Amino acid sequence: MGAAVTRMRGEQGTTIIEVIVASALLVTLMAGLMAMSSLAISTTENQGHLGARVTEYAQDKMEQLLSLDYGNAITDTRSFPAGTSGGSGLTPGGSYNVDSPVALYVDYLDVNGNLCGTTGAACAAPSGTTPPSGWFYERAWKIDDSTTDATLPANLKRITVGAATTRGFGGATRATSYLTVLKSSPF
Repeated sequence: MGAAVTRMRGEQGTTIIEVIVASALLVTLMAGLMAMSSLAISTTENQGHLGARVTEYAQDKMEQLLSLDYGNAITDTRSFPAGTSGGSGLTPGGSYNVDSPVALYVDYLDVNGNLCGTTGAACAAPSGTTPPSGWFYERAWKIDDSTTDATLPANLKRITVGAATTRGFGGATRATSYLTVLKSSPF
């Protein structure tokens, strides 16, 4: 009978205290990993995806503006294809500050990058600087020349485009991008 008692003591299982301690350690480690995972997802979405998209949309606007003749003062680049009148063309003015855009120097895109007010867009056309409901991306631009900035020589314009999202993913700061180029006359 003594051998049976010895065998039972050697085959003892894990106590409830050991199970609770092990479970507490596992839960603590998992909570840390979840927090890190959440931060990684938010950073990837804001810095990777949204940051790349706003830069792409700023570049699209810049290319549209650069395609205009140097002296163009009427083309409406708030539509695509650009309207032949009713816009500011490359007239000096505007603001690249996406928080305080200037009429005729701002447009809005939906979450899929469609220009608001166009076929297939999930947002209506804006009214001046009032964003339409359903917009997700904003593009604002500023044109400077020697009449608005004395540091610029004659026959040279500086075009700056700012693009931003309406909000950041996960409560983060919204993604914003700025591009600046110089355009010379007569090109």
